[in-house]
Amino acid sequence: MNVSTDTRDGYAVVTITGRLTASGAPLLRNAVSDLVAAGQPRIAIDLSGTEFVDSSGLGALVGGLKSARVAGGDLRIAAVPEAVRTVLHLTNLDRVLRDYPTPESAFDGR
Repeated sequence: MNVSTDTRDGYAVVTITGRLTASGAPLLRNAVSDLVAAGQPRIAIDLSGTEFVDSSGLGALVGGLKSARVAGGDLRIAAVPEAVRTVLHLTNLDRVLRDYPTPESAFDGR
């Protein structure tokens, strides 16, 4: 799994490619923690290149959401592939994590 971060005007995009599993979840946690610590708590997670998410990956997303909200921001997911969307739905996390078509639309006007 690869994680990259890009700061935009008023928010940051964390792009995940590959499988978000127990081995990669700490990379996501660290990326979100670093952004929040740097004063950037508005974070869009680009999942367009994410092939699979397991329970550790879901935990990293929810933990990131909590960290961002505690800092006065939000964490939103974008470009969610169908396989990942199914996992989110089965775990009811689709009710917790806001899904947007693109990372750019996640904080568009909000």
